[in-house]
Amino acid sequence: MLRIGLTGGMGAGKSTVARILAECGGVIIDSDLIAREVVAPGTEGFAALVEAFGPGILAADGSLDRPALAAVAFADDAARATLNSITHPLVGKRTAELISAAPADAIVVQDIPLLVENGLAPLMNLVVIVDVDAETRIRRLAEFRGVSESDARARISAQATDEQRRAVADVLLDNSGPAGVIDAAVHRLWEERLRPFERNLRTGTPAGPRELRLAPHDPEWAAQAQRLIARLWVACGAAASRIDHIGSTAVPGLPAKDVLDLQITVADLAAADGLRDALGAAGFPVKAVVAHDNPKPTEGDPDGTDLARWAKRLHGNADPGRLANVHIRVDGSPGQRFALAFRDWLRGDAAARAEYLAVKREAEAKASGLTGEAASEAYYAVKESWFDGVYLRVLD
Repeated sequence: MLRIGLTGGMGAGKSTVARILAECGGVIIDSDLIAREVVAPGTEGFAALVEAFGPGILAADGSLDRPALAAVAFADDAARATLNSITHPLVGKRTAELISAAPADAIVVQDIPLLVENGLAPLMNLVVIVDVDAETRIRRLAEFRGVSESDARARISAQATDEQRRAVADVLLDNSGPAGVIDAAVHRLWEERLRPFERNLRTGTPAGPRELRLAPHDPEWAAQAQRLIARLWVACGAAASRIDHIGSTAVPGLPAKDVLDLQITVADLAAADGLRDALGAAGFPVKAVVAHDNPKPTEGDPDGTDLARWAKRLHGNADPGRLANVHIRVDGSPGQRFALAFRDWLRGDAAARAEYLAVKREAEAKASGLTGEAASEAYYAVKESWFDGVYLRVLD
């Protein structure tokens, strides 16, 4: 199922977005509600807190006196660690139960206030940040929740900064406008990105392709690649020795198709095949039709006909909002070495960048007016013939 991480600073309107997503059909898992549920009277968590911090954390009616609990549990690092050791496993267990109970085709929205602070973004298929500047949030907290300005500032300063949230955001929802303005944006997100993403994930279908057209270099490509790489590391674990942003989008200033290329380096093809299911579950289904790169003459294969030397596995991103190709290549193989060397060659040589851009423009022109496989064949025929010619130059 598709897992969406939803967060935002205090007062940003995260609950409003969660409500709209629930109306669209999303399964909402609210971390704050779970945190209260697992320490309600009569629960394992409640008993553990009383044992750890004493009866002074109880109100007159026998329930938790949350201000009293906070006073002792946040008094020092040791007390905070004790609190976390009790509550975090219980919250995690209950969250897992709720996710397991959701339908297989569900879009699960995990409403997590401290998603950024707790480093949970890579565990999600997509992260949605409700974005409002701090001063607007402080004003809203005072106006609508009766929170004093000093208290609001203290609470906000204890959370992640706006910049830290934006760094993990696949989707940034601006909620700085009047009430109700954000509704249309959330509905568009649901229809145009989340529903297709869920369908692609469930059916093992990579998103795309789009028209073979070059776009100006986007400075956000590097950050987008790093977010995908963080998810790939979670899926790959120790099976990967390195994961890199490669290709044209990894070269500052170079126009490119708006498709990220990433490379996972593994020890052998068995390791690559062993990652198939984990990558698919993480949102990167396999493109089984591709089993190798186009071979080039190499030492030991001067004719460039040994496909085994150029074997690889290819996956794509199921997210229609961020197309990406994930190449899995064996450490030290010609394709793995060339991908890294070619990127670095372009980064360091302005003349090489200009030469390659001219080739890309020619390929774009050849594909113009064509669709589907015909467009791809026309585009890559131009590029591959040039790659054959520069292969040895790059590796020198």
